[in-house]
Amino acid sequence: MASKLVILIVFVLDLIAFGLAVAAEERRSKAKVVPDQEKNYTYCVYNSDIATGYGVGAFLFLMVSQILVMAVSKCFCCGRALRAGGSRACALVLFLLCWLSFLIAEACLLAGSVQNAYHTRYRTLFVDDPPSCQTLRKGVFAAGAAFAFFTAILSEFYYISFSKANNAGYGRESAVGMSPYS
Repeated sequence: MASKLVILIVFVLDLIAFGLAVAAEERRSKAKVVPDQEKNYTYCVYNSDIATGYGVGAFLFLMVSQILVMAVSKCFCCGRALRAGGSRACALVLFLLCWLSFLIAEACLLAGSVQNAYHTRYRTLFVDDPPSCQTLRKGVFAAGAAFAFFTAILSEFYYISFSKANNAGYGRESAVGMSPYS
């Protein structure tokens, strides 16, 4: 059956990744246009850049979790054949969905971290239009957190289904035995 230690470690890593992604959404950089002391130029002033660190941390924790699950399950395609049946079919579907949600979560977290770290350095004359103080759109880290949550659920169920299909067929092959007919 599935190792409880692996399930616990993966759960904790995914929980940390989810929490960091939610924290990154809450602490996104915000900007405001400020004139200089002589009132000749306006420029952008950004608040704390901590959300980038949170986003990168969520990215890394989610990646470590996925690597752990795939290493333990031998990425579904390596190792001995699984027993044919519902557990193998379920494990295959969960494997594909797990990877899909993982890639979406990682893309959201990485794109959010990169965009949040980007700060415009433009300044304009006071008589011109104010500069464009670009910031990250609301919801990018939240989407990463949601897909990290989906990845956590899918990877846990994938590992359990994989273990069930792997252990149930121990000592038996999933192919048709032809040895008595040789």
